[in-house]
Amino acid sequence: MRFPVSRRSRHFRVLQALAAAAFIAALPGCELRQAMYNQPKYEALESSTLFANGQASRLPIEGTIARGGLRFDDHLYRGKSGEDFASTLPMPVTVDLLERGQERFDVFCSPCHDRTGNGNGMIVQRGLKRPPSLHEERLRTIPVGHFYDVITNGFGVMYSYASRIPVEDRWAIAGYIRALQLSQNAEYSKLPAEDRKQLDD
Repeated sequence: MRFPVSRRSRHFRVLQALAAAAFIAALPGCELRQAMYNQPKYEALESSTLFANGQASRLPIEGTIARGGLRFDDHLYRGKSGEDFASTLPMPVTVDLLERGQERFDVFCSPCHDRTGNGNGMIVQRGLKRPPSLHEERLRTIPVGHFYDVITNGFGVMYSYASRIPVEDRWAIAGYIRALQLSQNAEYSKLPAEDRKQLDD
């Protein structure tokens, strides 16, 4: 006597068969992957009799420069003119550059330096060490390349931002810092006539 097979149990058997087929099909792939992993090869820093120096890893050919590492322009990449910090930006100062600098400054610098550059950012308010005000006489008169260098290499408790901020953006921030300093320390006599009139009104 045959009992009727329910639709649910039929679906279950089909799923079991599909799962088994998928498992069997995956076995050769796993074995292949393991075989590739176990294939004969030299590990990093392993010794070898193939080369005269006894090493498996070859040194780069003398004079080889990694992609993106060809940086002849010291002004642009090091913020220097000779061995001194550059006193100018390596690109024209435009409104777009300063706006980009402000946007990047607000993202990366304001947590410590605050948006005015006085050094009372949010993390300072929460107990971390206060950075110097960017409006100190020492920092207002230092060459602009100093700011680029600090962003690139870090200074004191500030770590390097070289991996986070591209070269052009570092210069945009440095340019914006100069504009920020000027905004807080501009001499009245050097303001354009329309700005003086606005202040007098």
